[in-house]
Amino acid sequence: MNEQMIQKPYVIGLDLGGTNSVFGIVDARGDIKATTAIKTGGHTTPESYVDACMEVLLPVIEQVGGLDKIKAMGIGAPNGNYYNGTIEFAPNLPWAHDTVVPLAQMFSERLGGIPVGLTNDANAAAMGEMVYGVARGMKDFIVITLGTGVGSGIVVNGQVVYGHDGFAGELGHVTMVRGAEGRLCGCGRTGCLETYCSATGVARTARELLQNTDRPSLLRELDSESITSLDVSIAAEKGDELAKEIYDFTGKMLGEACADFAAFSSPEAFIFFGGMTKAGELIMKPIREAYEAHVMKPFRGKAQFLVSGLDGASAAVLGASAIGWELK
Repeated sequence: MNEQMIQKPYVIGLDLGGTNSVFGIVDARGDIKATTAIKTGGHTTPESYVDACMEVLLPVIEQVGGLDKIKAMGIGAPNGNYYNGTIEFAPNLPWAHDTVVPLAQMFSERLGGIPVGLTNDANAAAMGEMVYGVARGMKDFIVITLGTGVGSGIVVNGQVVYGHDGFAGELGHVTMVRGAEGRLCGCGRTGCLETYCSATGVARTARELLQNTDRPSLLRELDSESITSLDVSIAAEKGDELAKEIYDFTGKMLGEACADFAAFSSPEAFIFFGGMTKAGELIMKPIREAYEAHVMKPFRGKAQFLVSGLDGASAAVLGASAIGWELK
């Protein structure tokens, strides 16, 4: 451990999701010493969001000895540009939907000038899996995050793929349904994987089936506009056929998408992260079956399909914190 780590033994990791923003104060061993969180939504400007973050962050910084103990900060965020430290046109963030937000710079200015780095939230999750999770020892894998949206972190030969501009790996926005029939996505395109296979996509599928059919379902006991992917999962576990069909549809599309992704990087594993993975085999079984049915023959039977072994936001928080240790 070098002298700087002794003097400044912690970094801040921020998992900035479409719903929640989770902070962790992390030491060099990857132990999260303190956490806090706010709701990501409800803010109309980046300044308002940062103000709310600082209100909860500064007290936990004091818990570990103050800002003098913090070496740097790393952020995992939707549409995060690793090269520029910016969030750019993030479809699920009202305060970053139509603009470029220099979020790394904004946090640095509010935290006494400490270095702040930023990357895509799914890339941060991939880094967390590689260092602390089920991807330890792997050099080629894809993390797919199933939350408010669908994100991905692609690792090839032990390195996260960023592309020339910092935006490589937006697999949630590959087109699965082309033409007018495709669902409108927050990114402005239609038919994106995210519109079908995110938690919000599952809820949307449920509403469409309930509205377009008269089939019996436990979901009909709920307000259709407030149905969540968790509601669908609970109904499916109770044997509800309509709910099971929703997960079959979602898993099949994810498996078909992964079959296409394999042709690009031939990953050793696909690792799924996020609240929807709590559905277990309801989602994983149709993913595996569709993958094997659609993938090119040279890739069959080779990829593992794994669920993240890290709890809650730990993967993304730890991955984001890893960026902080690399900053000078």
